[in-house]
Formats: sequence, C-alpha cells, structure tokens
Amino acid sequence: MTSKDIIIKNSVGLHARPATFFIQKANTYKSSIWVECGDRRANAKSLLGVLSLAIVNGTKVTLIADGPDEVEALDGLCALIDSGFDER
Repeated sequence: MTSKDIIIKNSVGLHARPATFFIQKANTYKSSIWVECGDRRANAKSLLGVLSLAIVNGTKVTLIADGPDEVEALDGLCALIDSGFDER
C-alpha cells in the first residue's frame, strides 16, 4: 500500500466534470484506490463517493492505492490533478 498527499488546484475542485475524469482515470487501474479528505475516505472509483467528500479548490487530499499497479495509479492520478483537469 502506498499513499500521496496532493492539493486540488482546479477552480471547482473535484465536482461534476473533473470528478468524472478522475473516476474514469482511477478505473483504468487494477489497484484499490481511495481518496481521503480530513477524517473521511471514499472509493476513488465511485463517483458518488468522491462527490460526497465535497472537495474544493485548495483542499489537501491523500490518495491511497493498494494493488499490483499502485505506484502507477497514484502517479497517473496526481498528474491528472496537477494538470488542473485541463481547465482554462
């Protein structure tokens, strides 16, 4: 199991469209992946789970992955978050 802390940088946080991109990316990996925000944790492959965390711009989250491609999964998801979900 591995984890990484990251700050959500896009303007709307992980809501609606960016959350959908995040879920789609998470589902490309075999590992179990979770998003932790404060004292709450959600399955990163569940749209309702991620939306229920109400993650806004500037929020620090912890991504946790456990499985055969856990490092690749965290690197890929962090790259997506760092890209700002290509919002302009």
